[in-house]
Amino acid sequence: MIERPRILFVEDDESLLLTFSAGLEAEGYQVDAVSSTDEALKRLNNGAYGIVVTDIYIDQRSGIDVLRAAHENNPACAVIVITGQGTMETVMQATAGGAFDYLAKPFDVSRLAETVGRAEKHLAGRTEKSADENEIPSTEMVGFSAPMVEVYKTISRAAPTDVPVLIEGESGTGKELVAQLIHKNSRRAGQPFLPVDCGSIAPSLMESELFGSVRGAFTGAERDRMGLLESADGGTVFLDEIAEVDGSFQLKLLRFIQEKEVRPLGSSKSRKLDVRIVAATNRDLPVMVEKGEFRRDLWFRLNVVRIRLPALRERRSDISPLAQHFLDRFRERYQRDVSLTRSGLKALEEQDWPGNVRQLEHLLERMVILSPAAELDSGCVYEALDMLDPRPKAVRSLADAEEEQIRKVLNATGGNKTRAAQILNIERKTLYRKLDRMKL
Repeated sequence: MIERPRILFVEDDESLLLTFSAGLEAEGYQVDAVSSTDEALKRLNNGAYGIVVTDIYIDQRSGIDVLRAAHENNPACAVIVITGQGTMETVMQATAGGAFDYLAKPFDVSRLAETVGRAEKHLAGRTEKSADENEIPSTEMVGFSAPMVEVYKTISRAAPTDVPVLIEGESGTGKELVAQLIHKNSRRAGQPFLPVDCGSIAPSLMESELFGSVRGAFTGAERDRMGLLESADGGTVFLDEIAEVDGSFQLKLLRFIQEKEVRPLGSSKSRKLDVRIVAATNRDLPVMVEKGEFRRDLWFRLNVVRIRLPALRERRSDISPLAQHFLDRFRERYQRDVSLTRSGLKALEEQDWPGNVRQLEHLLERMVILSPAAELDSGCVYEALDMLDPRPKAVRSLADAEEEQIRKVLNATGGNKTRAAQILNIERKTLYRKLDRMKL
């Protein structure tokens, strides 16, 4: 009979330590339970463990220290990192350090037992020491919820490879930010990252925009023109709103992804390129495939690694850290000493946020700029939300109030009309019309 691996369990919460240790022992494992990193490191120095389960935030040291020590003493050790406050940085550190898996609290004993069981099966094939930990760049990907930890895990595993990645999620969930993180944590980090909004390029121009063109290829083509894909050679191209690519061009895009060659419009010669493709959409591509609106073979080629970003309403526990993150940024930017009260936070957490993180960001920026009060309470939140409601309101003078808001936001943004339009939640062309009417 094969002997089951011995487990070291490191957790500073005594109740969780006892509960999970007992659960694993009931599954037939021998478990050594400790509540400090000092004791954990001492145990690891005195004997090898097949599996280590460690919290990330413990005492003066962290679970990353336990992870390193476990691999120093037994390179084949499977380390499972657990935490109630997972961030992109800690997941990247754990992954770069060779962690087997990363679990976000809360979870039950059966989930832990299933993960430990997978680690046990994996041990036989894990004989080489993991790569040295790299410096982890700071990011603006904020969130501790279990759905976000799953996103972080997928990013950390997919980034070092060159496979295509498909990012799915509603507008405002941060798809481009995820694409940037994939690029920054890949071997291409020092090369170009080029975002392309497929929805803003006319179908007739898509081929020349992406592949380039030669002189005389069409009326007005007076010189050779490099395409966007060639401009990003060696780096990453982010194809946002990939579902908007016209059906006539989808086959050509598929051939590029497979062959890594482009032929500029009007040219008889192809050019080899080294470009990684990351695509994103807020639409349901499988449904589009079934309806014949999107090529099945292109869908399969893009869908090598799939990352689904949860809507903000699906991770309400992240609203508080996100709000604080944005508040800190805008306080510094606009030199305003404001704070968010408990009632203000509760009001934010009760919203459905159809515009997701982007909507929350713009609302907080608006509040920091326009609120006369130093404390942003529920009244400030509802007032800011009400101002974004397109329905007519009985106010002293709608035109006067609107002009006042526009002037304040333009002043705060230093005249940046694009940023002002975002904060005011209107199209830029709409803002230009209003400014024209205001004679500004």
